[in-house]
Amino acid sequence: RQVGSLQQKLDADVDLQKRQDTTFQAISAQRSRLQTWDALYALIGSSDGKKFRNYAQGITFDMLLAQSNRKLVAMTDRYLLVRSQQDALDICVIDNYQAGEIRSTKNLSGGESFLISLALALGLSQMASKQVRVDSLFLDEGFGTLDAETLDTALDALSTLRDDGKLIGLISHVPALKERIRTQVEIVKGPGGRSMIQGPGCARTE
Repeated sequence: RQVGSLQQKLDADVDLQKRQDTTFQAISAQRSRLQTWDALYALIGSSDGKKFRNYAQGITFDMLLAQSNRKLVAMTDRYLLVRSQQDALDICVIDNYQAGEIRSTKNLSGGESFLISLALALGLSQMASKQVRVDSLFLDEGFGTLDAETLDTALDALSTLRDDGKLIGLISHVPALKERIRTQVEIVKGPGGRSMIQGPGCARTE
């Protein structure tokens, strides 16, 4: 009778071990899933969704920098655009003429800022999707800060966009631009503090 009683206990213990093994396997599988969700939470998880927004914006931001750098390299071999180490959605500039020093955009001269802004505008114009297209680009001033060689380079870059079927509008008072741009709309100062618009598509109305 004692042997039979002990055998029943042993059998019950074996069954319990099997159930425990099944439970441990389920715990292991859940722990693996938890590690995946923990990794996602560390990357993009936050109660207000800010980390995910920054992550998604960062992907688009990297695409913009890549497109802009292609245009920038065509204009000058001095600069490259990179993400700021302090702010993931801010831009810094690698200066190849200064041993690869990383500079803030706040420390750029007027001409340098114009080239960087132009490269970003050109890069943005190259980015398109099913929902968004950039077919028109208007640049307001900045050309007066460029020397003759850099101005020619910038205009050549804009010409490539025009050849791609994009509408480019330049707003400037630089005389050199008049020689390079055929279609012009001019603002002519008149008496009494009034001005007149003249050019293709412009007509005077009473």
